[in-house]
Amino acid sequence: MPGLPRSLSKLLTVFCDFDGPVVDVSDRYYSTYHQALTDTAKFYSELLSPQSRPAAVLDLVVLTKAQFWQMKQNRTPDREIAQQSGLNAAQTDYFLQRVDEIVNCSDLLHQDKIQPGVTWALGLLKSQGTKLILVTLRDRDEASGMLEQHGLGQLFADIYGTASRQAAYQNYSEVKTKLLKRAMQEHRVGTKQLEHSWMIGDTEADVLAGQAMGISTIALTCGIRSHQKLTQLQPTLIKTDLLCAAHHLVGMSSLQMCCN
Repeated sequence: MPGLPRSLSKLLTVFCDFDGPVVDVSDRYYSTYHQALTDTAKFYSELLSPQSRPAAVLDLVVLTKAQFWQMKQNRTPDREIAQQSGLNAAQTDYFLQRVDEIVNCSDLLHQDKIQPGVTWALGLLKSQGTKLILVTLRDRDEASGMLEQHGLGQLFADIYGTASRQAAYQNYSEVKTKLLKRAMQEHRVGTKQLEHSWMIGDTEADVLAGQAMGISTIALTCGIRSHQKLTQLQPTLIKTDLLCAAHHLVGMSSLQMCCN
């Protein structure tokens, strides 16, 4: 694909989320659910009857991955997921505690994988002179390490993350907004650059952060929110994945070039 004029393409700045757009976390989140449920069953079965099978004691209903992920995409709270799996209120508290304890443990983090088409997407944007900046609630070192592992680190001009291993799972919108604001300030994205700046993500935290900072937003359905949930947030665009978003931005820039 022929490159766009540098004077046009370098104006585009893309702030991109990590979990969802770049990395598929669905296996890890489901394993977290399954392991926490198993640990809860074991804990209560040992209290009541060491010889009993955990599932029999608690009468568990273990969700399939498809069922679980659909609930996560529809923003079903973990407490409700636990209760639909057969846990009572006290057992649910233990389950939620286990989820917090293990969701970011090394035994599960290795299950994260790069989303299909991401290497092409980032390469396409970078080849057109786009400034790529990662803005994630994930621990910054975790995100940076995984990008380097897959040879993607050099494609980003900067990486903004947290020092918390819980922020990403809890999806704090206000934290994402502060990170995006800091990234925009440090990269001098002011009023004149807002028209050429985009926030790409897969959750309400990403869309709300972009809207709060006055930049256009692209919500992706390949992550942890359904198309219906994302539509309610009224992002500028909804695309299936990062590659589709990249093609749109490159095509949009080509159209602008033709109109100028």
